[in-house]
Amino acid sequence: MSSRTAHQPSSANVARTPRVLAHRKAPERRTVFLLVPVAILLVVGLGAVWSASSVAAIRDGLDQHAIFQKQIVFVAAGIVALFAATRVPYRIYQKWAPAILVLSTIGLIATMVFGSTRGGAERWIEYGPITLQTSEFSKFAVIVFLSATLTRKEKHLKSFTHLVVPVAVSLGLTSVLLLEQPDLGTTLLIGGAAFAVLTASAARFLHVAGLGLGSLGLAVLVAMAAPYRRARVLAFLDPNPDPLGDGLQTFQSLVALGTGGLFGVGLGASRARWSFLPNAHTDFIFAIIGEEQGLAGALVVLLLFVMFGFVGTVVALRAKDQFGRLLAIGIVTWISLQAIVNIGGVVKALPITGVPLPFVSAGGSAMIVNLAVVGVLVNIARSGRAQPGSRTR
Repeated sequence: MSSRTAHQPSSANVARTPRVLAHRKAPERRTVFLLVPVAILLVVGLGAVWSASSVAAIRDGLDQHAIFQKQIVFVAAGIVALFAATRVPYRIYQKWAPAILVLSTIGLIATMVFGSTRGGAERWIEYGPITLQTSEFSKFAVIVFLSATLTRKEKHLKSFTHLVVPVAVSLGLTSVLLLEQPDLGTTLLIGGAAFAVLTASAARFLHVAGLGLGSLGLAVLVAMAAPYRRARVLAFLDPNPDPLGDGLQTFQSLVALGTGGLFGVGLGASRARWSFLPNAHTDFIFAIIGEEQGLAGALVVLLLFVMFGFVGTVVALRAKDQFGRLLAIGIVTWISLQAIVNIGGVVKALPITGVPLPFVSAGGSAMIVNLAVVGVLVNIARSGRAQPGSRTR
């Protein structure tokens, strides 16, 4: 045996070199950094729901902890869904994308036929103690379908027709059904996530920009067409909205945030929850956090969402194939945009849309679906990065 051969490192030694070990540990680090902000947000959310929901529960003739106890069940179910999703190879969704979209469409149609009405909107299917909001599943369905279709059509996306058809089939049909509920907020969120997927695909930017501007114009027309949505927009634009009329929620939300000061009035000491602030434990829970935990607590929540968005983007950029990249970008945009829209409405930086704060607001369908798609992101992160020269489609 020559001296060169004798000193040649074995495959086992190569596998233990620091560079290789660091490469193998990178997906696990991304998984941890993805789950940590979500876990903290869940804890913060449970504390805020415990405080904010007690008055609403008593008003509805329930035990003061009834809503909080249900929320614990939803969080537990969501965690189960998260870990289950981490075990499912994400490429399966690519294969079943059309079926997922069909099931989502059936769910939206069923909501129109059998749904129950709350606050003038028909968005829920109720069966005994179970309440299902099918629009939450539609977010994932549209993102999966677009990601799968744009990956399959990657070589043909320079053609506008090959781009507009899948957008019309998925986003167009889903938007029409959502606006019948009506649910403009969810429609805008799905549109934003879809636009991110289109931008990250091989489609021409001018085509994507054209679709985006056209969709934005339609959204403005839809927002101004309905009296209650027009009132929300005008209340947002009015520097001094009527605090007892259309500006009630915004006014009380800002009062709650201002009351909190730097470090808040303390957990469970909120005044806004005493029927001053409508939907305190759902759409406006960020105001309760700002009141009870102050500016410091509100900034922590903001930083946690920034961390989630940053790590999620890294996961997308390092995905092993095009479908994984598009799917991860769609999910991260969906969660991040929903947080921005919710918090923006609470602080009067955006019009109120009625969408919940991910991982924090009270609710079952949204909590379970949001945690499940985090599991999908974890699966993409664990799949590692594509090797040079390997197939990425």
